[in-house]
Amino acid sequence: ASVEFVPKSDGQGKRLLAVFDRHTLRGIRDYVIFVVLFVCGLRRAEVAALRVQDLQQREEHWVFADLVGKGGHIRTVPIPFWIATALRTWMGAANITDGPIFRAINKAARIAAHGFSPKVIWGVVKQACSACDLGNVAPHDLRRTCARLCHERGGELEQIQFLLGHVSVQTTERYLGCKQ
Repeated sequence: ASVEFVPKSDGQGKRLLAVFDRHTLRGIRDYVIFVVLFVCGLRRAEVAALRVQDLQQREEHWVFADLVGKGGHIRTVPIPFWIATALRTWMGAANITDGPIFRAINKAARIAAHGFSPKVIWGVVKQACSACDLGNVAPHDLRRTCARLCHERGGELEQIQFLLGHVSVQTTERYLGCKQ
Protein backbone atom coordinates (compact mmCIF):
# COMPACT_ATOMS: atom_id res chain seq x y z
CA ALA A 1 0.00 0.00 0.00
CA SER A 2 1.36 3.38 -0.93
CA VAL A 3 1.58 6.10 1.64
CA GLU A 4 1.49 9.72 0.73
CA PHE A 5 3.69 11.74 2.99
CA VAL A 6 2.35 15.25 3.27
CA PRO A 7 3.67 17.38 6.11
CA LYS A 8 0.66 18.35 8.23
CA SER A 9 2.31 21.70 8.88
CA ASP A 10 5.40 23.69 8.04
CA GLY A 11 6.61 22.73 11.50
CA GLN A 12 6.39 19.00 10.73
CA GLY A 13 8.28 19.46 7.47
CA LYS A 14 10.96 21.52 9.22
CA ARG A 15 11.23 18.93 12.00
CA LEU A 16 11.76 16.21 9.42
CA LEU A 17 14.54 18.15 7.68
CA ALA A 18 16.08 18.98 11.07
CA VAL A 19 16.61 15.24 11.69
CA PHE A 20 19.76 15.45 9.56
CA ASP A 21 22.90 16.61 11.38
CA ARG A 22 24.35 18.90 8.74
CA HIS A 23 27.59 19.25 10.69
CA THR A 24 28.64 15.73 9.64
CA LEU A 25 29.41 14.39 6.18
CA ARG A 26 26.78 11.69 6.52
CA GLY A 27 24.17 14.19 7.70
CA ILE A 28 24.90 16.56 4.81
CA ARG A 29 24.74 13.72 2.28
CA ASP A 30 21.55 12.22 3.70
CA TYR A 31 19.82 15.62 3.84
CA VAL A 32 20.61 16.25 0.17
CA ILE A 33 19.43 12.75 -0.82
CA PHE A 34 16.15 13.33 1.03
CA VAL A 35 15.42 16.76 -0.49
CA VAL A 36 16.31 15.56 -4.00
CA LEU A 37 13.78 12.72 -3.63
CA PHE A 38 11.12 14.94 -2.07
CA VAL A 39 11.44 18.13 -4.12
CA CYS A 40 12.79 16.92 -7.48
CA GLY A 41 10.68 13.75 -7.58
CA LEU A 42 13.49 11.42 -8.65
CA ARG A 43 13.34 7.65 -8.22
CA ARG A 44 15.87 6.23 -5.78
CA ALA A 45 17.70 4.43 -8.61
CA GLU A 46 18.00 7.78 -10.40
CA VAL A 47 19.39 9.43 -7.26
CA ALA A 48 21.89 6.60 -6.77
CA ALA A 49 23.00 6.97 -10.41
CA LEU A 50 23.50 10.77 -10.33
CA ARG A 51 26.92 11.87 -11.52
CA VAL A 52 28.69 15.21 -11.18
CA GLN A 53 28.26 15.93 -14.90
CA ASP A 54 24.46 15.55 -14.52
CA LEU A 55 24.36 18.69 -12.35
CA GLN A 56 24.39 21.58 -14.81
CA GLN A 57 23.52 25.24 -14.91
CA ARG A 58 21.40 26.10 -17.94
CA GLU A 59 20.88 29.83 -18.35
CA GLU A 60 20.11 30.88 -14.76
CA HIS A 61 18.62 27.54 -13.68
CA TRP A 62 20.13 24.39 -12.21
CA VAL A 63 19.10 21.01 -13.64
CA PHE A 64 19.90 17.33 -13.61
CA ALA A 65 20.55 17.09 -17.35
CA ASP A 66 19.66 14.15 -19.55
CA LEU A 67 18.76 11.69 -16.79
CA VAL A 68 18.08 8.19 -18.00
CA GLY A 69 15.01 6.99 -16.14
CA LYS A 70 12.82 3.93 -16.13
CA GLY A 71 12.51 2.33 -19.56
CA GLY A 72 15.52 4.30 -20.82
CA HIS A 73 13.52 7.52 -21.12
CA ILE A 74 15.63 10.68 -20.96
CA ARG A 75 14.55 13.88 -19.23
CA THR A 76 16.03 17.01 -17.71
CA VAL A 77 14.84 17.80 -14.19
CA PRO A 78 14.85 21.36 -12.78
CA ILE A 79 16.51 21.85 -9.40
CA PRO A 80 15.55 24.68 -7.03
CA PHE A 81 18.49 26.96 -6.27
CA TRP A 82 18.56 25.99 -2.57
CA ILE A 83 18.90 22.30 -3.48
CA ALA A 84 21.66 23.07 -6.00
CA THR A 85 23.43 24.93 -3.17
CA ALA A 86 22.99 21.93 -0.84
CA LEU A 87 24.35 19.60 -3.56
CA ARG A 88 27.40 21.82 -4.07
CA THR A 89 27.91 22.00 -0.29
CA TRP A 90 27.91 18.17 -0.08
CA MET A 91 30.22 17.80 -3.07
CA GLY A 92 32.62 20.41 -1.65
CA ALA A 93 32.66 18.86 1.84
CA ALA A 94 33.23 15.39 0.35
CA ASN A 95 35.72 16.68 -2.26
CA ILE A 96 33.69 15.18 -5.11
CA THR A 97 34.63 16.63 -8.48
CA ASP A 98 33.67 13.81 -10.83
CA GLY A 99 31.91 10.46 -10.87
CA PRO A 100 28.96 9.59 -8.61
CA ILE A 101 27.55 12.44 -6.54
CA PHE A 102 26.35 10.21 -3.69
CA ARG A 103 28.85 7.79 -2.19
CA ALA A 104 29.31 5.51 0.75
CA ILE A 105 30.91 6.94 3.90
CA ASN A 106 32.78 4.56 6.22
CA LYS A 107 32.95 4.75 10.02
CA ALA A 108 36.15 6.82 9.78
CA ALA A 109 34.21 9.35 7.65
CA ARG A 110 36.16 8.45 4.50
CA ILE A 111 34.26 8.90 1.26
CA ALA A 112 34.27 5.95 -1.14
CA ALA A 113 35.33 6.49 -4.76
CA HIS A 114 32.23 4.65 -5.97
CA GLY A 115 28.50 5.19 -5.56
CA PHE A 116 26.09 2.91 -3.78
CA SER A 117 22.93 0.94 -4.44
CA PRO A 118 19.40 2.38 -4.25
CA LYS A 119 18.93 0.26 -1.11
CA VAL A 120 21.09 2.73 0.84
CA ILE A 121 18.62 5.48 -0.08
CA TRP A 122 15.77 3.38 1.32
CA GLY A 123 17.63 3.32 4.65
CA VAL A 124 18.16 7.10 4.64
CA VAL A 125 14.42 7.74 4.18
CA LYS A 126 13.35 5.10 6.72
CA GLN A 127 15.75 6.42 9.37
CA ALA A 128 14.69 10.06 8.89
CA CYS A 129 10.97 9.28 8.91
CA SER A 130 11.14 6.96 11.91
CA ALA A 131 12.98 9.69 13.85
CA CYS A 132 9.84 11.84 13.36
CA ASP A 133 7.39 9.00 14.09
CA LEU A 134 6.39 8.76 10.43
CA GLY A 135 6.30 5.01 9.88
CA ASN A 136 5.87 3.25 6.57
CA VAL A 137 7.14 6.11 4.39
CA ALA A 138 9.17 4.79 1.46
CA PRO A 139 11.33 6.78 -0.98
CA HIS A 140 8.70 6.38 -3.70
CA ASP A 141 6.10 7.95 -1.38
CA LEU A 142 8.21 11.13 -1.44
CA ARG A 143 8.04 11.06 -5.26
CA ARG A 144 4.24 10.74 -5.17
CA THR A 145 4.07 13.58 -2.66
CA CYS A 146 6.26 15.75 -4.88
CA ALA A 147 3.73 15.21 -7.70
CA ARG A 148 0.77 16.01 -5.45
CA LEU A 149 2.35 19.19 -4.07
CA CYS A 150 3.25 20.36 -7.61
CA HIS A 151 -0.38 19.77 -8.64
CA GLU A 152 -1.79 21.57 -5.59
CA ARG A 153 0.37 24.58 -6.40
CA GLY A 154 -0.98 24.85 -9.93
CA GLY A 155 1.39 22.61 -11.89
CA GLU A 156 -0.12 21.35 -15.13
CA LEU A 157 -0.57 17.59 -15.50
CA GLU A 158 1.78 17.50 -18.53
CA GLN A 159 4.48 19.41 -16.61
CA ILE A 160 4.26 16.95 -13.73
CA GLN A 161 4.31 14.02 -16.17
CA PHE A 162 7.52 15.43 -17.70
CA LEU A 163 9.08 16.13 -14.27
CA LEU A 164 8.49 12.55 -13.15
CA GLY A 165 9.45 11.02 -16.49
CA HIS A 166 6.17 9.21 -17.01
CA VAL A 167 5.52 7.98 -20.55
CA SER A 168 1.79 7.87 -19.94
CA VAL A 169 -0.30 10.68 -18.50
CA GLN A 170 -2.46 7.95 -16.89
CA THR A 171 0.47 7.05 -14.63
CA THR A 172 0.71 10.67 -13.50
CA GLU A 173 -3.05 10.74 -12.91
CA ARG A 174 -2.73 7.65 -10.69
CA TYR A 175 0.00 9.42 -8.68
CA LEU A 176 -2.28 12.41 -8.22
CA GLY A 177 -5.43 10.36 -7.65
CA CYS A 178 -7.28 12.34 -10.33
CA LYS A 179 -8.50 12.08 -13.90
CA GLN A 180 -7.89 14.70 -16.58
